[in-house]
Amino acid sequence: MNITPTNSALNLFNSSQQKATDAAQTIAQASVSKNEVGGSKDVKSGDLFKPVTQLKEAKLEAQSATKILQTDQETQKAIIDLFA
Repeated sequence: MNITPTNSALNLFNSSQQKATDAAQTIAQASVSKNEVGGSKDVKSGDLFKPVTQLKEAKLEAQSATKILQTDQETQKAIIDLFA
């Protein structure tokens, strides 16, 4: 298995996308307040704390993956410049 910064960044980005999708689905499936149309029970703020935190984690992971790709590209340019 070839481990490169590009592969690591793409894996991290895919992982962050999955985490964001799962968190968004959890939030979407949360029951609406009984005061709203179709609501059956009140949603506690604690019920949404974990998925909202996961969304923030996913955002930071995606930003990290982007930074890894940018750094890898800059490193490759620097190496090419050394041999030019």
